[in-house]
Amino acid sequence: MNLPNKITVARIMLIPLFLIVMLVPFGWGSMKIGTETLPIAHLVGALIFIIASTTDWIDGYYARKYQLVTNLGKFLDPLADKLLVSAALIVLVELQYAPSWMVIVIISREFAVTGLRLVLAGGGEVMAANMLGKIKTWTQIVAISALLLHNFPFSLISFPFADLALWVAVIFTIWSGWDYFAKNKHVFLHSK
Repeated sequence: MNLPNKITVARIMLIPLFLIVMLVPFGWGSMKIGTETLPIAHLVGALIFIIASTTDWIDGYYARKYQLVTNLGKFLDPLADKLLVSAALIVLVELQYAPSWMVIVIISREFAVTGLRLVLAGGGEVMAANMLGKIKTWTQIVAISALLLHNFPFSLISFPFADLALWVAVIFTIWSGWDYFAKNKHVFLHSK
């Protein structure tokens, strides 16, 4: 297994750690930041999530720079992204920091696009991630990070950045999903 794939596997392995930190009541206390109270567990969980999200860029960089792109990496990398984002969003719903309908929209799009990729792959076509898909991923990461941090540092000036970021993520999620399906409508037009 090459270095980019090892980094991707490490990202997947951080997901259970993130879940444990966020959901097990360790009693680590909290800190007051402006008008917000940020549990230490949420700060640690946010840091784990941010580190795991950063590995997405790192593994892709090394895979492209050193021509280490493999079929395993093409499979694992988007899977790791979807698992990490889905886990974080479900935790945010569980903790009542994100509306469930928004999370359902985001996760549904991920399943739909993954299904489309599988159908295309069955026909010998590869659907690479496009710029809208990459923007969608980063808007989701920014929104999730802001929600995990209870809108810090924007809570200091009473600016609802986390909520706005989640709306932006949902918009790009829908837009990029629509774009993938519009560009691949031939799958539906010629299917039996």
